[in-house]
Amino acid sequence: MAKSSDKSAKGKVTGSAGRFGCRYGRFVRKRVAEMEKISRAVHRCPRCDTESLQRKGTGIWGCRKCGYKFAGGAYQPETPGLRVALRAIERSGVVVEEKKQ
Repeated sequence: MAKSSDKSAKGKVTGSAGRFGCRYGRFVRKRVAEMEKISRAVHRCPRCDTESLQRKGTGIWGCRKCGYKFAGGAYQPETPGLRVALRAIERSGVVVEEKKQ
């Protein structure tokens, strides 16, 4: 028989979703914890290429180093749809210039 230390907790969710306790179900808490982990992480700035990009609000992202502010996904700066669109633009050969401030 296995010791209790060998077993892993099946439904235990720690981290930011721990504030919900036993409410809302295991998979909802797991999904919320994963989403908040991604949104609160520090991401790479598309302009200055440093890891200083933070979420300012829903879909608003700002770089702490260069001050670059742009609209992106609600919980991550680049959505999967944006990646597909950028890949299609890159393949077509269209040159997209960034607007200078």
